[in-house]
Amino acid sequence: MSKDPFRTRDHVADFDEIVADIVARSAATRAALPMLADVAYGPHEAERLDLFFPEGPRKDLPVHIFIHGGYWRMFTRNDYSYIAETVTSAGAIAVVIDYALMPAVRMAPIVDQVRRARQWVLDNIAGHGGDPGRLSVSGHSAGAHLATFLFNEGSAPSAALLLGGLYDLKPLQHSFLEPLIGLTDTEVEAFSPLSKSHSPRTKVTVLVGERETEPFHQQASLFADRLTGQGLGVSKGVLEGRNHMDSVRDLGLRGTIAGDWLHDVVVAG
Repeated sequence: MSKDPFRTRDHVADFDEIVADIVARSAATRAALPMLADVAYGPHEAERLDLFFPEGPRKDLPVHIFIHGGYWRMFTRNDYSYIAETVTSAGAIAVVIDYALMPAVRMAPIVDQVRRARQWVLDNIAGHGGDPGRLSVSGHSAGAHLATFLFNEGSAPSAALLLGGLYDLKPLQHSFLEPLIGLTDTEVEAFSPLSKSHSPRTKVTVLVGERETEPFHQQASLFADRLTGQGLGVSKGVLEGRNHMDSVRDLGLRGTIAGDWLHDVVVAG
């Protein structure tokens, strides 16, 4: 039987080791960086975010929102605090957000939550030393998918980095996820970024690991072409030797290709 190209564990032999590493790095980040934890952006218990700050005075700093992946069904913001290491090293405020997980909720409320987290940032970040006019976003896997909904409606960020993203949901209906989250035809139609229009205000970086499975490469290329056709400035990169998990680990490490891409996106924002 062939391996499911969307089931990460089938293709990343050290999946559990990488997850343990990023969780440990995230705990170290929360202990080391100035932060404001567990800020509510809405009434649901999952509608929380953490702010991480660079050292020094806080006035009109750039702001970066990170959205974690996990096929909309696993992980939390606490697992990805380490991303703030790269963001704060660029002199920006890092905003690491949570959202409710499937199948307890459906895709529509998750997209709404991500948009409301952005609105909280726009409305409140000045009070924490940030400049809402210098906003960038990033996301990994399902988080990259969700990040696209921050520049297809409402106040678009100036820059976005999308890593290992999912932009056409149709193939997932027949993947290992079918009994786990059961994407409906309505959700596929409503929430596939490939079928949406996006703001030309946002400059987008589309990244994929060299060792990702073929659907991730195909979707990255198709989405980059789609955005280019809509008039967005697009950069596309393949991360040499990286897979679906070590690529996102690299986002929190300056001196790696992914970490340096993220640093540049934050600065550009």
